[in-house]
Amino acid sequence: MGMFRAIDAAASGMTAERLRMDVISNNIANANTTRTAEGGAYHRQMVVFEPRSGQASFGQILSRQIDAGNGVRVTGIIKDNAPLKLMYEPNHPDANPEGYVEMPNVNIVTEMVDMITASRAYEANVAAVNAAKSMAAKALDIGR
Repeated sequence: MGMFRAIDAAASGMTAERLRMDVISNNIANANTTRTAEGGAYHRQMVVFEPRSGQASFGQILSRQIDAGNGVRVTGIIKDNAPLKLMYEPNHPDANPEGYVEMPNVNIVTEMVDMITASRAYEANVAAVNAAKSMAAKALDIGR
Protein backbone atom coordinates (compact mmCIF):
# COMPACT_ATOMS: atom_id res chain seq x y z
CA MET A 1 0.00 0.00 0.00
CA GLY A 2 1.43 3.34 -1.01
CA MET A 3 1.74 6.22 1.38
CA PHE A 4 -0.80 8.40 -0.40
CA ARG A 5 -3.17 5.49 -0.76
CA ALA A 6 -3.01 4.98 3.02
CA ILE A 7 -3.82 8.64 3.58
CA ASP A 8 -6.66 8.43 1.06
CA ALA A 9 -8.13 5.37 2.79
CA ALA A 10 -7.91 7.04 6.20
CA ALA A 11 -9.41 10.26 4.83
CA SER A 12 -12.37 8.32 3.43
CA GLY A 13 -12.88 6.83 6.88
CA MET A 14 -12.77 10.26 8.51
CA THR A 15 -15.34 11.59 6.03
CA ALA A 16 -17.64 8.64 6.64
CA GLU A 17 -17.34 8.88 10.43
CA ARG A 18 -18.00 12.62 10.35
CA LEU A 19 -21.24 11.97 8.47
CA ARG A 20 -22.10 9.25 10.97
CA MET A 21 -21.61 11.69 13.85
CA ASP A 22 -23.83 14.23 12.06
CA VAL A 23 -26.60 11.64 11.72
CA ILE A 24 -26.24 10.62 15.38
CA SER A 25 -26.44 14.28 16.41
CA ASN A 26 -29.60 14.64 14.35
CA ASN A 27 -31.07 11.58 16.08
CA ILE A 28 -30.31 13.02 19.52
CA ALA A 29 -31.75 16.41 18.55
CA ASN A 30 -34.99 14.75 17.44
CA ALA A 31 -35.33 12.31 20.35
CA ASN A 32 -38.57 14.01 21.43
CA THR A 33 -39.95 15.06 18.03
CA THR A 34 -43.49 13.75 17.68
CA ARG A 35 -44.42 15.65 14.53
CA THR A 36 -42.37 15.63 11.31
CA ALA A 37 -42.94 17.02 7.82
CA GLU A 38 -43.71 13.49 6.58
CA GLY A 39 -46.23 13.06 9.38
CA GLY A 40 -45.89 11.06 12.57
CA ALA A 41 -42.98 10.78 14.94
CA TYR A 42 -39.31 10.97 14.00
CA HIS A 43 -37.65 7.69 12.98
CA ARG A 44 -34.04 7.04 13.93
CA GLN A 45 -31.60 7.20 11.01
CA MET A 46 -28.52 5.09 10.40
CA VAL A 47 -25.56 5.42 8.02
CA VAL A 48 -24.67 2.47 5.78
CA PHE A 49 -21.00 1.97 4.88
CA GLU A 50 -19.41 -0.26 2.27
CA PRO A 51 -15.81 -0.87 1.23
CA ARG A 52 -14.68 1.49 -1.50
CA SER A 53 -13.66 -0.18 -4.72
CA GLY A 54 -13.51 0.86 -8.31
CA GLN A 55 -13.52 -0.95 -11.60
CA ALA A 56 -10.56 -3.29 -11.37
CA SER A 57 -9.12 -6.08 -13.41
CA PHE A 58 -8.88 -9.58 -12.05
CA GLY A 59 -5.19 -9.11 -11.31
CA GLN A 60 -5.86 -5.92 -9.39
CA ILE A 61 -8.58 -7.65 -7.39
CA LEU A 62 -6.17 -10.42 -6.51
CA SER A 63 -3.54 -7.95 -5.38
CA ARG A 64 -6.09 -6.08 -3.26
CA GLN A 65 -6.76 -9.21 -1.25
CA ILE A 66 -3.43 -8.77 0.42
CA ASP A 67 -3.69 -4.98 0.72
CA ALA A 68 -5.15 -3.25 3.73
CA GLY A 69 -8.01 -1.81 1.70
CA ASN A 70 -9.14 1.18 -0.27
CA GLY A 71 -11.20 2.92 2.35
CA VAL A 72 -14.89 3.19 2.91
CA ARG A 73 -17.77 5.10 1.43
CA VAL A 74 -21.29 5.89 2.53
CA THR A 75 -23.94 4.23 0.42
CA GLY A 76 -26.89 5.82 2.13
CA ILE A 77 -28.76 6.91 5.20
CA ILE A 78 -31.64 4.64 6.10
CA LYS A 79 -34.50 4.90 8.56
CA ASP A 80 -34.68 2.47 11.46
CA ASN A 81 -38.01 0.69 11.16
CA ALA A 82 -38.08 -0.35 14.80
CA PRO A 83 -41.50 0.23 16.34
CA LEU A 84 -42.21 3.62 17.82
CA LYS A 85 -42.77 3.92 21.55
CA LEU A 86 -46.27 4.71 22.77
CA MET A 87 -46.51 7.02 25.76
CA TYR A 88 -49.71 7.85 27.60
CA GLU A 89 -50.08 11.64 27.59
CA PRO A 90 -53.73 12.58 27.01
CA ASN A 91 -53.02 16.32 27.08
CA HIS A 92 -50.33 16.18 24.36
CA PRO A 93 -51.42 17.87 21.08
CA ASP A 94 -50.36 14.79 19.05
CA ALA A 95 -52.18 12.27 21.28
CA ASN A 96 -54.54 9.84 19.57
CA PRO A 97 -58.17 9.48 20.81
CA GLU A 98 -57.01 6.94 23.45
CA GLY A 99 -54.47 9.46 24.82
CA TYR A 100 -51.31 7.77 23.54
CA VAL A 101 -48.53 9.65 21.74
CA GLU A 102 -46.13 7.97 19.33
CA MET A 103 -42.60 8.86 20.45
CA PRO A 104 -39.47 8.50 18.29
CA ASN A 105 -37.58 5.19 18.35
CA VAL A 106 -34.41 6.97 19.45
CA ASN A 107 -32.63 5.60 22.52
CA ILE A 108 -30.24 8.21 23.89
CA VAL A 109 -27.92 5.59 25.43
CA THR A 110 -27.60 3.79 22.09
CA GLU A 111 -26.91 7.07 20.32
CA MET A 112 -24.22 8.03 22.83
CA VAL A 113 -22.52 4.62 22.45
CA ASP A 114 -22.65 5.02 18.67
CA MET A 115 -21.21 8.52 18.96
CA ILE A 116 -18.31 7.26 21.10
CA THR A 117 -17.68 4.50 18.55
CA ALA A 118 -17.70 6.99 15.68
CA SER A 119 -15.42 9.32 17.59
CA ARG A 120 -12.92 6.53 18.30
CA ALA A 121 -12.99 5.42 14.66
CA TYR A 122 -12.35 9.01 13.59
CA GLU A 123 -9.42 9.21 16.00
CA ALA A 124 -8.00 5.95 14.64
CA ASN A 125 -8.12 7.36 11.12
CA VAL A 126 -6.38 10.54 12.28
CA ALA A 127 -3.68 8.39 13.87
CA ALA A 128 -3.26 6.50 10.57
CA VAL A 129 -2.86 9.79 8.66
CA ASN A 130 -0.33 11.03 11.21
CA ALA A 131 1.62 7.76 10.98
CA ALA A 132 1.73 8.04 7.17
CA LYS A 133 2.89 11.66 7.45
CA SER A 134 5.58 10.64 9.94
CA MET A 135 6.79 7.87 7.62
CA ALA A 136 6.99 10.35 4.75
CA ALA A 137 8.99 12.77 6.87
CA LYS A 138 11.38 10.00 7.93
CA ALA A 139 11.80 8.90 4.31
CA LEU A 140 12.69 12.46 3.35
CA ASP A 141 15.21 12.61 6.20
CA ILE A 142 16.97 9.54 4.82
CA GLY A 143 17.69 11.43 1.60
CA ARG A 144 19.49 14.27 3.42
